[in-house]
Parts: sequence; C-alpha cells; structure tokens
Amino acid sequence: MPTIALTATATPKVQHDIQKNLNMMDATIFKMSFNRDNLFYEVRPKRDIEKQIIRFIKERPGKSGIIYCLSRKKVEEIAELLQVNGINALAYHAGLDGPVRAKHQDMFLMEEADVIVATIAFGMGIDKPDVRYVIHHDIPKSLESYYQETGRGGRDGGEGYCLTFYSYKDIEKLEKFLQGKPISEQEIGRQLLHETVSYAETSVCRRKYILHYFGETFDENKCQGMCDNCKNPREKTEGKEEVVLFLQSVLALKEKQKAKYICEFIHGRETTEIKSYKHDKEPLFGKGKAKDLTFWNAVARQCLVNDLLDKEIESYGTLKLTEKGKAFLEKPVSFLLLKEHDYTGEGDDEINIPQGNNSADEALYAMLLDLRKKVSKEKNIPPFVVFQEPSLQEMAIQYPVTLEELTHVQGVGQGKATRYGKPFVELIARYVEENDIDRPQDFVMKSIVNKSGLKVQIIQNVDRKMPLDAIAHSQGKKVTDVIEEIEAIVSSGTKINIDYYINDVLDEEDQEDIYDYFLEAESDSLEDAIAELGSDFEEEQLRLMRIKFMSEMAN
Repeated sequence: MPTIALTATATPKVQHDIQKNLNMMDATIFKMSFNRDNLFYEVRPKRDIEKQIIRFIKERPGKSGIIYCLSRKKVEEIAELLQVNGINALAYHAGLDGPVRAKHQDMFLMEEADVIVATIAFGMGIDKPDVRYVIHHDIPKSLESYYQETGRGGRDGGEGYCLTFYSYKDIEKLEKFLQGKPISEQEIGRQLLHETVSYAETSVCRRKYILHYFGETFDENKCQGMCDNCKNPREKTEGKEEVVLFLQSVLALKEKQKAKYICEFIHGRETTEIKSYKHDKEPLFGKGKAKDLTFWNAVARQCLVNDLLDKEIESYGTLKLTEKGKAFLEKPVSFLLLKEHDYTGEGDDEINIPQGNNSADEALYAMLLDLRKKVSKEKNIPPFVVFQEPSLQEMAIQYPVTLEELTHVQGVGQGKATRYGKPFVELIARYVEENDIDRPQDFVMKSIVNKSGLKVQIIQNVDRKMPLDAIAHSQGKKVTDVIEEIEAIVSSGTKINIDYYINDVLDEEDQEDIYDYFLEAESDSLEDAIAELGSDFEEEQLRLMRIKFMSEMAN
C-alpha cells in the first residue's frame, strides 16, 4: 500500500527524522516554498514595550491582530492594559474555562473583538484569513514556533505585519525552564534557542534567514524591503580575513564543534570545555580576541546563510565546511559583513521615559523647571517634592493639558495632580496653543491601577497599622520589598501614613533631623542622604523617613 507522510513546517533535521522513523528514506519528497512574501518581519528591542504595543495597535484601528505571550499571567496583564486603553482585546489561554475560551475565540473570529492576547494554546485550527498583525511580546522557544505563529497573519494574501520584541533576558528565562530535563532534551532546547537568538540579532535579510533555517535558498534582493533589515540596511565592512579565520578554526577543531564553541575558541575564552579538549594549545586559539563574541557570532551566522558552512543534522549544530566554503578558503574573495544589532542591556518591559525620537521639548522643559522652582518657593518646600525631573521630562514629551491627562505621566497620581498640577497644565496648554504643537495624545498610555492587587493589600494593612515585617511575611516578601512597594505608591501620589511603624524604630529627635535634611536637600536621592547621614542612621530608617516626608509634603 502506498504511504504518504504530511507535515506543515519542518526543518531538514525534522524531515530527515520523519523519513528515518517511517523507514521511507527513498521516498519522493514534495516541498512547497516556505516563503510568505506578503508578511513583513520586524524585531525590536524590548524597551517601553507596553507603550509600543498600544501605539502600534492604535495606528491600525479596526484591524485584527494576535499578541503572543509566554505566560498566562502576562496574557491577562496585557489584555487588561489594552482594554483600559480603549482597545477591544480579549485574553486566551489554557487556564480559562472551556466555554470562556470558546466564546473569546468566536468573538475574535466574528470580529466582535479586534485583538486576542494569547499563549501558544491559541492558534491550532484558527481559520481567520484577515489577521493583519501578529505581535510576539516574548520571543518564542524555536523558529518553528515563530514561523507557525507569524504564519497566522495575512492568510488571504493581504497585509501581514509580524512584530517581535526581543531581550536576551527572555532567552535566559527559557534556558532556566530546560533545567531538570534529560541532557539530550536540554541540548536540543539550547540549540533551538540559539537559532532564535541568531534570528533576532542578525542583520541579514530576515526572510533569507528563516528560509535558510528550513533548508531553502533565497535571494535577499527578492525581499524588496519586506523585513526591517532590508528596509533599513545595516552598515557593511570588509570581513574577508575574519571569515578565513573562522573557517580555518572550524577545520582546526576537526569540524566537530558548534558555533558557540568556535566563537569562544577564536575569542580566546578559557572555558572548562576548551581546556579539557586542550584546544587552548591550538595555534589559532585567541587569534580573534580583538573582536568581541557578538562579532564572532555574527560571522558564524553570515557564513551559514551564505552557504560557506553547513550544520550537521544528526549532531544538532556541529559546523562543517561546504564545497563553497572550501573554495573560499583556497581562494578568498571580498566578503562584506553586516554590522549586527546589539541588544545587550535592553530592559524587560519596564515603562521608562521614551528616548530617541520622543525626546523632551527642551524649551517647555526649561519653563516647567522654572515653574517648579516658583511653586516650591511659594509653598516653602524643595522643588523635587512638587514634581520630580523624570515627570517634568515626560510632561515635555506628552504635553498634558488637563489634570486627567497629567495623571498618565510617570510619577503623577491623582493626589499630586490635584495638589500641584493646575499651574503646570495651564502653562503647557498656553505653550501648545502659542507654538501650534501637535500633541501625541493617542499614545499617552493609561496604566492598570494596582496591577497585582498587592498594592491594595499593602495600603489596607498599613491602614490597620500592621507592622511592615508582618505585611512582608504575609506576602512571602522581605521588608525591603514592602518598603519599595510603599515608595512606589507614595511616588505616584497616594498619601500613606506609616508613623506607627517609624515611631518604633526612630525617636522623635532623630525623625526631626532626617525630616529637616530632606527639607533642605536639593533632591530626594537616597545616595545623597546616606552620604550625609549614613554614619548616624541605617539605610532603612532613611528610606522610611523619606516615605513620610514625600507622603506629607508631596501628596
């Protein structure tokens, strides 16, 4: 009886495994191209991610989209955040009741909801042809997953925007999940993650990289600007010598090592593994130490996509020279290396003051500083008590002209806006009108109030005069963590009274000394306070008094 084996997305390794396991090594293989030429691929660093997602969606009103997150908790958070910001979004994950999941899926298919925020539980059998964007809040565990999930966009041949946010911290989290699994499974998992990192960090045409991963050759000129790397090409430098050194190193290590190992060998890292093989005695060891590991990883990736190297299927990533690679070594020619993206030091999903193109209006910022000085003199309080500088900077970016809009600014809660906000929004409104400013109000993000519910618990427990160590114990935290939470509550403008606790750790005279220091201080910097008062008081005492001071004076 004739046998047919079918699969949707399979790398050469998986294709080989299917054939081997089914004993069909001599079968005829029919393969369609993996290329989806209507999909636009982009990877962005994970900075201000929540603001970026809201801005992206609001620029596409009424269009359907999917946002993938790795955890159920993050799905719930993002769905709630989108709803608060006026976006018709629903959550979908395996932890929801069956009827709720089915209802949310139907609402998305029937266009009663624009956006579905989901874990990978969402997607199998989703037959919606007009999904216009697929956003990855967290990078997937493998390129197979990425290809399948992005492939849910633009199935009707129309627009399909695939936006992925990348931070290496996410990869480190995924690596931790591999611990405790069998060694062979860990090896495969790490190799898949390495491929994902390579895709995210590469400056090569993303379409070419994906298709190469699935065993398909692609001419990047045919991408026609349909990925971020082709749309905004990176700088190129001559890399002939570096490529020669890399290929020589692959041969020197008998074509038995993976890309990461070879990069460490060339860079001269004396790892336990390199020492155990005595490869640190090899003549080429450390020959490329002038360049960092990021650079050598880029060389490895670009040698692979240009077919100078090949990955051995059976050994999960061992590098071998191709015929083209051997010919290059015999007669090296010019090889232009693309400068890679550098995502080191990217934040997770903290919401910081926007940088770069969203820089503050310097003239307005100077006027806000002057106004703050005037208000502080009138009220006889330090300027930082009125509004801190990061808050003023964001005002000079967002141009809030009402007290309601002012509460969306970092570090400004309802209390602080009511107490000090009126002259500031009046100044901004005048400035906007006189200078004909086009305000970016679409992109002022509303935060979820008390996201975790922990802040509400803390405020309630403080109102009951519960000791901070008891609050910390009830939440499974340290006292320092609870103090941090209270600092955040106070800095956003909520008044909180912890006198009952401070009176137990500081006598009245000491409290007055610290209070007087903050009254005279130029900033609320804890480092400055420790430098000035640290010999007399502990850090925790200074932090508690700063909370008392800011709560009474600012809120």
